[in-house]
Amino acid sequence: LFCFSDPRTDPWPLVHSPLPITLLFAFYLFVVAVGPLYMHKRKPLQLRGLLIAYNLAMMTLSSYMFYEFLVTSVLGDYNYLCQPVDYSQSELGMRMARVCWWFFFSKVIELLDTVFFILRKKQEQVTFLHVYHHGTMLFNWWSGVKYVPGGQAFFIGMLNSFVHIFMYGYYALASLGPQMRRYLWWKRYLTIMQLCQFLAIAAHSSYNLFTECPFPDGFNIAVFIYILSLIALFLHFYYQTYTRGKQ
Repeated sequence: LFCFSDPRTDPWPLVHSPLPITLLFAFYLFVVAVGPLYMHKRKPLQLRGLLIAYNLAMMTLSSYMFYEFLVTSVLGDYNYLCQPVDYSQSELGMRMARVCWWFFFSKVIELLDTVFFILRKKQEQVTFLHVYHHGTMLFNWWSGVKYVPGGQAFFIGMLNSFVHIFMYGYYALASLGPQMRRYLWWKRYLTIMQLCQFLAIAAHSSYNLFTECPFPDGFNIAVFIYILSLIALFLHFYYQTYTRGKQ
């Protein structure tokens, strides 16, 4: 399954070859490196209207993807502990493949998060965690859509879409201006929600390494190792932001 792409998704935009997203990622790193230098002697852009529209659009897209993952998995009677990929051309199989592609494409759109931080001179937000997470999700979900669009992978997309509804809702409120700060007390709980998501994904992928499940172990191992890196980075972020900061 690592060698043979899914013929259903192979012709879809950005899927056939890794070259387009590799070039996109290289350009992303270029913007991360050069963007702050370009903005150094320029005033930060406000972008309030654009940010409100962008965050509401991402919140809507996340809601749509969560709905599609949930409804398709229920209608298809998916097993949440072990679900092989449905490679058929059935209506539900194609519906799941399509929402997996949209989830992958949402990771392309989310690279704009970084661009907006740089244009607003919020360079402290462009951390290693931020760039690592955005860049690696791009390649992870390209692999998912090319080789295993559905199956066990749906659980990750469903959880992440659910968390992103709240995350982009938070960003939408924050983009309204400083007067909204008193309504943003729940940022800490958003980080806890993200950590709970990662723990659930770690448990989900590791469970299948010890059971007979017709889903490629290689993907579950890759997901498990990657999720451990995110748990470590997010725990460090939580400590630095909420524990050490309080002290």
